This record gives sequence, structure tokens and C-alpha cells, in this order.
Amino acid sequence: MKNKLLLSLSIVALLFLSACDGSDTYRGKWKATDSEGTHYDITFKEKSFTVKEKDGESKTFGYTQNSININNSITTYGIQLDDGRYYQITFPIEDDETRGIMKDGNGKQLYTICRDKYIAYEDIYNLQ
Repeated sequence: MKNKLLLSLSIVALLFLSACDGSDTYRGKWKATDSEGTHYDITFKEKSFTVKEKDGESKTFGYTQNSININNSITTYGIQLDDGRYYQITFPIEDDETRGIMKDGNGKQLYTICRDKYIAYEDIYNLQ
């Protein structure tokens, strides 16, 4: 009985610790487009992400993932930046984690993201 309890507590602790790191779903390189059509490259690592502008200037932000929500096959990850800001990364198409939308805490679109090309918001649903 003690062994089962210890094993259960260990599993819960591991899940809690791994929940703070960014999900494998969005880790890696993305091509991003803002609402004005400007292109960026975004790279997500375990605990930070970098936004690189066309001119080569880049900014790095620390973050922790603090939520996962799946509603009607739409997956949304919540991340909180080290400076307190909250962002959402949404994958709006069922079984497609290659394109999504990054929003601020108020739901305003910051970027559309795609693994292999720069896309506008209108193209999220039109790509097949």
C-alpha cells in the first residue's frame, strides 16, 4: 500500500514539474505574421521563446506554460511571460498542429504561426 501511494505521489510530482515547461506541440521554429503582414521568425524552447524581426533584431522572453484547454477539438495553450504578460497559443483546426494563432491575454491576435510558410489570419482555414 505504501509503495502504491509513493508511486502515485511521484507521478503527480513529475506531471506538475513537467507542466511548467512549454509543450512539445509548439516548441521549435515557426514562421509568424502579425496583423499588418510583417514577417517574423519565432523559436520556442522549454522556458523561453525568441521573436526575430526581418531586420535581424531579436527579443527573447522567458515563460512558463500554465494551462491547456481543449474545447470542440480546438487546443489552446496558456503561457505566462516572466514579466507577467499572458499569451495564448491556439491550434484551431482539429488534428493540425502546424498552424495556429498567438494571442495576448485579452484575445487580440499577435501572430498567425505556421511551421513552413508565412500565412495571414485569413489563410489559417484555407490551407489544405
